Amino acid sequence: MPIDATQPYDDQNIFAKLLRDEIPSKRVYEDDFVVAFHDINPQAPTHILVIPRNPYVSWDDFTAKASDAEIAGVMRAVGHVAREAGLVAPGYRLLVNVGQHGHQEIAHLHIHIFAGRPLGPMLAR
Repeated sequence: MPIDATQPYDDQNIFAKLLRDEIPSKRVYEDDFVVAFHDINPQAPTHILVIPRNPYVSWDDFTAKASDAEIAGVMRAVGHVAREAGLVAPGYRLLVNVGQHGHQEIAHLHIHIFAGRPLGPMLAR
């Protein structure tokens, strides 16, 4: 069920638990700013999620509150993960859902990296 992206951060969400190692994940990368891991319900042959370590509800929350260093660190990490996974040459898609209309389902910012096949148009027509 989509969430309200203006709600306060809930430290019991699934990604907060994953960051505390209360839930296992197949991690592919981590640094001071992010953890990246394979989605447990992939929507493409390659489906990696990149989440900031700090508690941000949404992209809006992140861009309003994160430091410039953290914003740069998250962006660089997304690029690093895509390059390390060999996704640049064939191509990939980044997706961030925000709020109810964006169909955000977990109230922790997460960036989807989709790849592994032609992904088709961005939105259903």
